[in-house]
Amino acid sequence: MFDRLGRLVTRFPRTIVAVWALVSAGCLLLALTGLGGDGLFDRLRTGQPAVAGSESQEGMDILDAHAGTAEQVTLLVQDVDLTDPAVVAEVTEALTPAHEGLAGLAGVDQVVDPFVLPDGPSNPAAAGLVAQDRDGFLLAVTLARGLTEDAEAAAHDAVVDRLDQVPGELAAVSPGANGITSSGILMAEDIVDQVKTDLVTGEVVALPVALLIMVLVFGGFLAAGLPLVGALASIAGGLGVLLGLSYLMDVDSFVINVVTVVGLGLSVDYGLLIVSRYREEVHRLTGETATGGATAAGRRSRSRRRRNPLVLAAVRTTVATAGRTVLFSAVTIAVAVAGLLLLTPEVLRSIAAAGVAVVILAVATAVALVPALLVLLGDRMLRRTVLSRVPGLRRVVAGLGDDAPDDGFFSRLARGVHARPWLVLLGSLAVLALLASPVTGMQMRSSTTELLPSGSAQRDYIAAVATDYPAAEAADLRVVTDGTAAEAGAWTEELAAVDGVAEVRGPAELDGYTAVEVFLDAEDAGGAEASAVVHDVRDLDPPFRTWVVGQAASQVDFNAALADGLPLAGGVIAVAVFVLLFLMTGSVLVPVKAILVNVLSLAASLGVTVWVFQGGHGADLLGITPVAGLESYVVAIVVAFGFGLAMDYEVFLLSRIKEFWDAGLDNDAAVERGLQHSGRIITSAAAIIVAVFAGFVAGDLLVIKQVGVALAVTVLIDATLVRMLLVPATMTLLGRWNWWAPAPLRRLHARLGVLH
Repeated sequence: MFDRLGRLVTRFPRTIVAVWALVSAGCLLLALTGLGGDGLFDRLRTGQPAVAGSESQEGMDILDAHAGTAEQVTLLVQDVDLTDPAVVAEVTEALTPAHEGLAGLAGVDQVVDPFVLPDGPSNPAAAGLVAQDRDGFLLAVTLARGLTEDAEAAAHDAVVDRLDQVPGELAAVSPGANGITSSGILMAEDIVDQVKTDLVTGEVVALPVALLIMVLVFGGFLAAGLPLVGALASIAGGLGVLLGLSYLMDVDSFVINVVTVVGLGLSVDYGLLIVSRYREEVHRLTGETATGGATAAGRRSRSRRRRNPLVLAAVRTTVATAGRTVLFSAVTIAVAVAGLLLLTPEVLRSIAAAGVAVVILAVATAVALVPALLVLLGDRMLRRTVLSRVPGLRRVVAGLGDDAPDDGFFSRLARGVHARPWLVLLGSLAVLALLASPVTGMQMRSSTTELLPSGSAQRDYIAAVATDYPAAEAADLRVVTDGTAAEAGAWTEELAAVDGVAEVRGPAELDGYTAVEVFLDAEDAGGAEASAVVHDVRDLDPPFRTWVVGQAASQVDFNAALADGLPLAGGVIAVAVFVLLFLMTGSVLVPVKAILVNVLSLAASLGVTVWVFQGGHGADLLGITPVAGLESYVVAIVVAFGFGLAMDYEVFLLSRIKEFWDAGLDNDAAVERGLQHSGRIITSAAAIIVAVFAGFVAGDLLVIKQVGVALAVTVLIDATLVRMLLVPATMTLLGRWNWWAPAPLRRLHARLGVLH
């Protein structure tokens, strides 16, 4: 298959490049503008992840259906002295036009502020609308229920525009007056806007660093730019795929960053491998380095109509060999990511679908677009680069470049491991265990408004309301029942006796149901104490059915869904990866060892992430505030993508070791030669992908920071400690047993195995 693909690429390079350019441009234009419809960023959703069919989700569905919810827009006015009767009178008069104007807007159902009540802010009923120290107030506008999506959006925008004018109108009677307008829609917009900002920030940081590393690897900008061209095409295609997925399922806002960062990293990795193998093939065919100058054939073949036969042969061999490696790597990653499809939460399924799509795009650009560009560039890729002519840089380029001799740093490293395999093995395992140790204290949470950017006005609004308006505080939990109001009221005494419950309010009738509000004696509504209350309330045995809803309840259900689905998903991934690695190596032990080692590597990376975000180490450096745990879906993302990325480098390394083993070298020599020829590429690819992930850590969204740190640490640990030390040590100790398989499986591999 790859031989045919290589011939196809060398015959129609212009057509392939043109098709990719059109598809990429079309996907990018469609995703950003929508071409008359909604663009991708308009279709993203935000909010707490839910689990369909869970108790908390069923309870929310009951509340939505029977209580009815309408969008509310609230203005928080600060620095207005309501202790002065004269100021109160002036504010009341100044607010009258605004109040009347808001009430007259289409789609507005109700306008409430403390000044419309008898006795104004002094009325006890106004307690939830007046600040504790009486230096501010809330003005709440409720939209009508049952509005169409377009009508609600228009009404919301009109209300926001009018409320934004109020603080300025109050300045005449209270010069220091200022305000913040807030709503669920505005909070969602803040998060989506930050997604856009972080996306640009991440790419601005990551792309130049990636380019610099590849310039050092390849010794010039021309070769270094090819993987980036493939990466940009992959990202553009990925945005188009996400837009399509948004019509099939809900796509959370942060998914776009996760998909972009993974697509960028994989595309660069695969493009790096393809270009490096091409240069190696040129070197093999000519007997000189790929940057050493054009061949005689190349000098004679300057015509556009007649391409250099050496270039065509090198591209075909590259696609047939490195293309197969890239495909195997991509399949292992896709399988790991697809495991999320077996879990119940829809947010994970959308990530899985988008992740698989971007992996396919990454491998497609690597085996088609990048080779086609190599053909079109032709002899220009064979000339000496500018950097190779600079005396001071020539040695740096030669030392870091991809044109590895048969003996060098990595082969010497492998021989050092051969000399002390047990010491290296035990030392590596001890380091991994130490790094993984914080995992034992890991807490998983599902945040809501905590995900707002640190500099967001909406975050300031939430903080101010929580501090100054305790009477307006929303309940931490709500218990929906199908009992009567009398039955639910009698039960509230038992509910109030649960450890951690500070207050119970209600019940309120909801058209056949009742709801009770529960306030907790805990500062963190998503912390361990709140989760414990959820379990205790659900363990009660009232004479009617109950549904516990709220942040902690959704969190408990989400984590339970992960725990229930993990054995099946993990088992399917392990079996699939085992089969793939067996088809590549013909060994039974090598796939088992790879899976176990990658699990250890993954545990270590999660441990470091817990140590940073939950423990607060390096918080100032990252610009974060320590939190009570990692986001639940971040853990799932890291496990799936981290396992796949670790297997990525496993395939890179094993494919070269197997290649030399099949050529007749003994086990240790094959390991040395394979590590020598893949070590620079693995190290360079890892440095690039760490830079990519680190670029996205520079953003402000906590979720993306957690994903970026976790995956960067995964790659860093795997490409250094695991691939350079632990894998050679285990292969040294196993010797010829590395390649063992029972006779029936050997016969199966002979028929179905994929050989380099």
